[in-house]
Amino acid sequence: MDITLPYGRGHLTAEIGPAHPVRLLQNQEHFAERPPEEIIREAMTHPFGERLSTLASGKKSAVIIASDHTRPVPSRWILPQLLQELRQGNPQIAVTILIACGCHREMTPHELETKFGAEVLKSVSIVQHDCRREEDFVEIGTLPSGGTLKINQVAAKADLLLAEGFIEPHFFAGFSGGRKSVLPGISARESIFWNHSAGMIANPCARAGVLEHNPIHADMEAAADMAGLAFVCNVILDKEKRLVAAVAGSPQQTHRAGCEISRQMTQVKGKRTPIVITTNGGYPLDQNLYQCVKGMATAAEACTPGGVIILCAACEDGHGGAHFYQALKEAASIPELLDKIQKTPPEQTTADQWQYQILARILKQHSVIMVTRPELEKMVCEMHMEYAPDLESAIEMADRKVGTTGEITVIPDGVSTIFCAE
Repeated sequence: MDITLPYGRGHLTAEIGPAHPVRLLQNQEHFAERPPEEIIREAMTHPFGERLSTLASGKKSAVIIASDHTRPVPSRWILPQLLQELRQGNPQIAVTILIACGCHREMTPHELETKFGAEVLKSVSIVQHDCRREEDFVEIGTLPSGGTLKINQVAAKADLLLAEGFIEPHFFAGFSGGRKSVLPGISARESIFWNHSAGMIANPCARAGVLEHNPIHADMEAAADMAGLAFVCNVILDKEKRLVAAVAGSPQQTHRAGCEISRQMTQVKGKRTPIVITTNGGYPLDQNLYQCVKGMATAAEACTPGGVIILCAACEDGHGGAHFYQALKEAASIPELLDKIQKTPPEQTTADQWQYQILARILKQHSVIMVTRPELEKMVCEMHMEYAPDLESAIEMADRKVGTTGEITVIPDGVSTIFCAE
C-alpha cells in the first residue's frame, strides 16, 4: 500500500508491502462551502452571548490575546474581523495584541508580519509575552489545584480582554483553544509550571479529547474566568490546515461548542497494533522534537504495550527545548527519569518537565523510531530513541523488535487525531 504523510513543508511517501496489512486512521473529510472570511463573519455576527461590538461600547482599551508562531492559527483572517467589530462598537478604542508565547520564544519581525499581515501591525500595538519577566505580572487568584495565578499585566489592565485561536485535540489539556490563551498563553512561569506539574500530567483524565475531570483543563478554565476573558473567536481546521468552522462569543460556551465540532472531525476508532506510524502534522507543528511528543502521544494510545511507534517529522529547529533535550540525554534510564519526575512537587516543576514526562511515559511502554533528517541522528539517539533514514528502514527495524510482519496502524496526523480503542 502506498501512503503519503505530512512531513515538514511537504510530504513523505512510502510503500508498505503486502506482509503488513494497513489500518489507516484519519480524520473525516470536511469541506468548507464558503470562504474562510465568511465563516468567521458568521460566527462573529451570531456569537454565544453578546456581540463583540456591544462589549466594546464604552471601553477605553481592548487586548486581543493572539497565538504565536507555533500554532497554525489563520490570524490574517481572524484579526481584521475582530478589529472591525471592536471599532464598530467603539471607533476610539485602543487595541493591543498580546502574543501568547506561553513558554515559547518571542516571534521575529518576519514571523509577526507573515502571521498577522502588515496592515494589522500598523493599526495596533504589539506586546510579546515572556513568562520569565517577573515584573510583567500581577497576581489575580488561586487556581483550583492550589497554584497561584499570575498573568501579564497588559491583559489584567485591559477594559476588555478577548482572544483568537484554534481548537484541536491536545495531548493533556483535552483540546486546545479557548481558555488556553490565558493559561499557559499569558501566564507567569510559576503558574504554568504548577498547572503542568507531575501530578497533573499523570492524571489519567489529562489526555486528548478529555475535558471532564481533567484537572489541567479545570485550572485553565478557572484562569480564563479570573482574568476576565470576555470573548473568544476560535476556528477549526482540517488536516490540510484549511478553515472549516468557526465559533465566537462567551469563552466557555464557545469553547465547548468548538470542541464538539473538533471531536466529530478527529475522533477515530481502531484496534491497537504492535506497530504504529504517525506524524506531527507537518509544518509548523513538526518544526521541533519538543512539539512531536504530541503526535507520539496519540500513537501510544493506538500501540500495544511493548510495541513500536514510528514518527516521521522534519524537525527543522532540532529538539526545540534545551531542558527537554538535556533531561532525556542525561537520564541513565527512562524508568529512573520517570520516577524522579513523579516525585517532584508542583512548586519545584522545572522547564519542559511536562514534555519529557510524557515522552518518558511513552518510552517506558514503547520503542520510538524517528524518521527525520540525517543530521539529527545523534540527537535522536541521545534522547533514548532510534533513528531511521526512511520509512521502509523504520518498518524493518520495527519488525525485528516485535517479531511480526502483521498489521500496522497508520495515523497520518497524530496531533489532530483522538484514538479510541474498539
